[in-house]
Amino acid sequence: MDADAFQAACVDGFVASWSARGFSPVTIENGVGVLERFLVLLGVPAWEACPDDVDRVVGVLVARGMAASTRRGYVQAFKDFHRFLVARKASVIEATFGVVLDDPVDEFNAARHVGNDSPSTRPPPTPERMEGFFAFLRHRVATARKYGSAGRDYALFRTLYHCGLRADEAASLERADLHFDRGPFGKIHVRFGKAARGSGPRPRWVPMLDHVDLVLRWFDDDVRPRMGDSSPLFCDEGGGVLHRGTIRNRLRYLLELEGGPSEGRFSPHGLRHACATHNYERGVDLVAIQQMLGHWHVGTTMRYVTPSATFIEDAYRRAVSTTLAELEVEE
Repeated sequence: MDADAFQAACVDGFVASWSARGFSPVTIENGVGVLERFLVLLGVPAWEACPDDVDRVVGVLVARGMAASTRRGYVQAFKDFHRFLVARKASVIEATFGVVLDDPVDEFNAARHVGNDSPSTRPPPTPERMEGFFAFLRHRVATARKYGSAGRDYALFRTLYHCGLRADEAASLERADLHFDRGPFGKIHVRFGKAARGSGPRPRWVPMLDHVDLVLRWFDDDVRPRMGDSSPLFCDEGGGVLHRGTIRNRLRYLLELEGGPSEGRFSPHGLRHACATHNYERGVDLVAIQQMLGHWHVGTTMRYVTPSATFIEDAYRRAVSTTLAELEVEE
């Protein structure tokens, strides 16, 4: 049996298992691309790989300047594929190629979590910074030649910031996922939330806080119909799906167009950190923020929160004011 043909068939089976578990087409496309690039760099069939081979591939990724989080994604994609081979193809591989599968990803080449690689990360944009950015986007809506794209950008980044969505979650939204009559503010049904521990996507309901319901009503009624009658909510000009990388590149373009200093720039993921931080600073319970962001553990949410320099003093003033008010009522 040809090893390359067999591995290609195994990859197809692995992809089919993702579909069966309910992963979105965007997630599958991105994941398969990463896996295939890793296998090319590996240079040997996956079942023949040893820890030294994985070390070599990681070394190539480092030499290419890839971030630790990106390298971790490559290694995890290969590790998941190897687990699939162990579960589904071990007997065939042993009988055909004479190889007993052994995990080549060990504690020495498994990339650490990005939180451990970046002890000093850039703080999230402040509420004042976000107000300035959204004022810039509103001005573009009023003056841009392409009203649809400008309106989409404004609604998209307001949603990422106020609702704390991941870029790929926003890219997977459809117009039918907007439920303006659900709860006091309306809610977004995030059907393709990030998977965890090998599960399929974990859906959740996210409230439309900070008047995002008004923004999304305007976008859905006035802007989105100009971009075709397809189902994606945030789409390109032809109505097609807007991918995660496009969202990231679009934000980078808008920040460059705005022309502010480099320290005032941020990524889509930075907007999630800002959402967590600003809600925590104004008193929203940490568990509520965890549910909003779709984190598996509240500890992850705690790492997202980066309070301002005066957070302790502000919290103290609020506590003292509350205590004094209660004493006045008792008197």
